[in-house]
Amino acid sequence: MFSAMDISASALNSERTRMRVIANNLANADSYVRGPDGEMTPYRRKRVVFELGSSVGLQEGVTVAKVVDEMSEFRKVHDPDHPYANAEGYVLMSNVNPIVEMVDMLEATRAYEANVTAMDATKSIIATSFRIIA
Repeated sequence: MFSAMDISASALNSERTRMRVIANNLANADSYVRGPDGEMTPYRRKRVVFELGSSVGLQEGVTVAKVVDEMSEFRKVHDPDHPYANAEGYVLMSNVNPIVEMVDMLEATRAYEANVTAMDATKSIIATSFRIIA
């Protein structure tokens, strides 16, 4: 029964990380970063990759394997007055889509809530088992 709590706890931690990454994407949607060559490039969307199990001893559950850059194309917008516009007047904009981020945030929130519910049910089962034994 306690392994069920570990599984839910690992999922809660993973979904919390996912929500942090989504919030970071939304916060940086209009940002630029300086690349290794010194050139300014748009912020690239990040996403979380989950894996089953854990390197910290859980045999079941889910953990965050890594946070990776989303390699989809940057949006190209014609804005000749923008400080980062190229010779043709086009500016590369971040590949963060706020609508996609909000849908992902709702999904992560629902997954988090489902795991809280599972933990509550497991705690109730454990408490009832102890009452039966005593």
